[in-house]
Amino acid sequence: MRPVYAAVARVVVVTGLLALLAPAVGEALTLRDMLGREVTLPGPPARIVSLVPSATEIIFSLGAEDRLVGRTDFCDHPAGVRHKPSVGGMVNPNLETLVALKPDLVIATDEGNREETVRQLARLRIPTYLVHANRIAETVDLIARVGVLTGREAAVAPLTGEMMRRVEAVRRAVAPFPRPRVLYVLWPEPLIVPGRASILTELIDIAGGSSITAGDGDAYPRFSLEAVVARAPDVIILADHSTGTSAAGRPAPEQWQRLASVPAIKAGRLHSADLSILHRYGPRVPDGLETLARIIHPEAFR
Repeated sequence: MRPVYAAVARVVVVTGLLALLAPAVGEALTLRDMLGREVTLPGPPARIVSLVPSATEIIFSLGAEDRLVGRTDFCDHPAGVRHKPSVGGMVNPNLETLVALKPDLVIATDEGNREETVRQLARLRIPTYLVHANRIAETVDLIARVGVLTGREAAVAPLTGEMMRRVEAVRRAVAPFPRPRVLYVLWPEPLIVPGRASILTELIDIAGGSSITAGDGDAYPRFSLEAVVARAPDVIILADHSTGTSAAGRPAPEQWQRLASVPAIKAGRLHSADLSILHRYGPRVPDGLETLARIIHPEAFR
């Protein structure tokens, strides 16, 4: 059994046990979040504010959007989420707006939300559940946890099962081909790349590539153009941060064309990819994986 399938099987079993152990309405509920913190609630949360775009997408995908009463400006998928009140950005949410929504629970992350925000929520006695996922298996775990939090345990297995089916389909499609060296650029200046603890590193590997920064730093270390030239990537993928018609954050490929000695530039294998489907550890992980695989191995998908 592949590790990812084993992870799904374990999560389904754990989810079922948690469902059996979940208290009835009106009874106290004590859980541990993904950082091991104890979170005590008066009962199953009926009013949730999500400060994490990935968690917001999971809530909708599980059919629990009626429990979501607030989100951030970055929670932009699916389209229905735009009808939910926004509390502002991830880094500096408006706590006055958040409190006015009277949440039973806030879902936050240690990557993207500030520690000070979590401390302020604690001082306001608003329970906060921290999430963290740097691997597909952890994404599956997160979906199961959100299923328990929202009372949508039965929706977990169909969702995660379809996700893993698509992941394995990509793995099989690219298996016959050589593994090109891949550089993924999260941000150009300073140059930031996915390191050993980034989900992008795992996705590039499953998509049939070999990330040239897989052993660097932690999650998103800085890199240098000199190192790019030295490690000679065969494929370069630039993250596209732009939204809609806005040009802000749109990749500038001309800046990379001057690295004429790099194999990716010689071969014309400089690409861009939508950041929103590659950096969210939620139901659209297979979308991001398939995008990477088609860029790295177009010959596998003709």
